[in-house]
Amino acid sequence: MTTDLQFTEVSATAPVYHAGKPRQLSLLDHIFVEWGSKADWDALCELHYKGHTLAAGSRYMRCVLREPGRAEQLIGVMVFANPRPLDGGRNEVFPHLKPNVNGRDNRLINQTRLRWVNSSMTWNNRTVLDTMYRSAGIAYRFKNLAYRMYCAHYGLKFVESRSSMGRFNPFSIKTGMQFVKPKPAAALEPGLKFFAGHFKSSPQDIVAIAEELAGKSDGERQFLERKLREFYYKWSSVEKSGDKRDLGMTRVNELPIDYVLKQVMQLVFSATVYWIWQAVDKGPLPRSMPLKAFDEQGPNDPLKRTTWISPNEIITPSVDAISKSIGVMRTVGKAAA
Repeated sequence: MTTDLQFTEVSATAPVYHAGKPRQLSLLDHIFVEWGSKADWDALCELHYKGHTLAAGSRYMRCVLREPGRAEQLIGVMVFANPRPLDGGRNEVFPHLKPNVNGRDNRLINQTRLRWVNSSMTWNNRTVLDTMYRSAGIAYRFKNLAYRMYCAHYGLKFVESRSSMGRFNPFSIKTGMQFVKPKPAAALEPGLKFFAGHFKSSPQDIVAIAEELAGKSDGERQFLERKLREFYYKWSSVEKSGDKRDLGMTRVNELPIDYVLKQVMQLVFSATVYWIWQAVDKGPLPRSMPLKAFDEQGPNDPLKRTTWISPNEIITPSVDAISKSIGVMRTVGKAAA
């Protein structure tokens, strides 16, 4: 038995891909980073893996796609907020900011510390990218340029971030951020014991836990809901700070149990990493920058340039203008002949 094999000749004009040479998404040429608004966050907040509640003093940067001949499309948004007064990761990076060292803190020292933090730092507490544009090299470019623009505008030195996603996705490293050694959640061991003692379902499966809770008798369900609220209050620093610090269990007892269960899961399994980025640019930066400006220098080097052609400055010639240009060229050609 014989088989005829047919080989297709490859055209010499076919693209050649070189091993190790990364290829960029062509859309990167049409993506821009600029100042945004709360409306941009509202448009994409449902795509964020955490809650939708924003911190005090929130300001916004956005990432937009402007393809020629198509409507502008919002593809990403970033939220900056006032830095938190205390952070364990910050204390490792800046040991002199650690509170009450040797018990010598007083009101003046506390005020001076917070004044320096507020005048030198900002907190990037939310970044979300449209799911259609992920894994294309957009996120880390977006973060880096947004950090540069925000710090230059407000005269800040550092951008802080707390992220669980950073443990699994290297975009923060590509952004140029540094991080402290990751630590497990403080409530991990107590949380595993809590779930093992009250539920049969796997503690990592929030859907199974919720279904098991809903399937209990009224008495058992009320008992487990009370235990969940007590565990949440015990391990939540949020419920013991700010305007909530004097409410005790009063507020927690009024929260929906679905919310409480979600927060307990966050406390037990969500071990965040402290990231920090240091500003390197001097002077004002444009209100809008092309995403590919990131590629012109290292992530921790000053921008090589701060002027680009804005999309609004690119004028497409009309048909009449093109016809006139062709006529002039023909006239010049005849004269030269």
